[in-house]
Amino acid sequence: MGFMDKVKAQATVLAEKAQEGAKAGQAKLSDMQAKKHADALLLELGGIVYSQQAGRAPADADAKVSELVGQIGQFESEHGPISVTSATVMAPAAPDGSFVPTSTAAGDTPEQSSTPAPTTVTGGGGIPGTGGIPQSSGGIPTGTYSSDTEESS
Repeated sequence: MGFMDKVKAQATVLAEKAQEGAKAGQAKLSDMQAKKHADALLLELGGIVYSQQAGRAPADADAKVSELVGQIGQFESEHGPISVTSATVMAPAAPDGSFVPTSTAAGDTPEQSSTPAPTTVTGGGGIPGTGGIPQSSGGIPTGTYSSDTEESS
């Protein structure tokens, strides 16, 4: 087998792998689009049911609910059952209204201070090895320069 035959064989294998990757990516994109469509149907259905419960439903609410339930049933026949997640699964908000998600139970995490510990920097700062030039503690070299000490004649 010559060199060109090996190159052609490798190119064929790479092309097949690229096509497989593209198909997998397309399938993933289709799944995500289907999930987004299901979420939109459920959101609209939930909004109508809420407006019915709150006494503010439009006149055609029952017809719209029936239509959406039919669309969701059709979606499930094509894509499988829809899993509905609970909105109360999230951690509750703190008394001040802030929200910090947690992944462990409250007693499982170590106690942490709300104020960070101060950072201590040792040394004089500045540029190391400056050969006797006085330096400030703020990290900026200070001292006199040759133009400052020359006297004009």
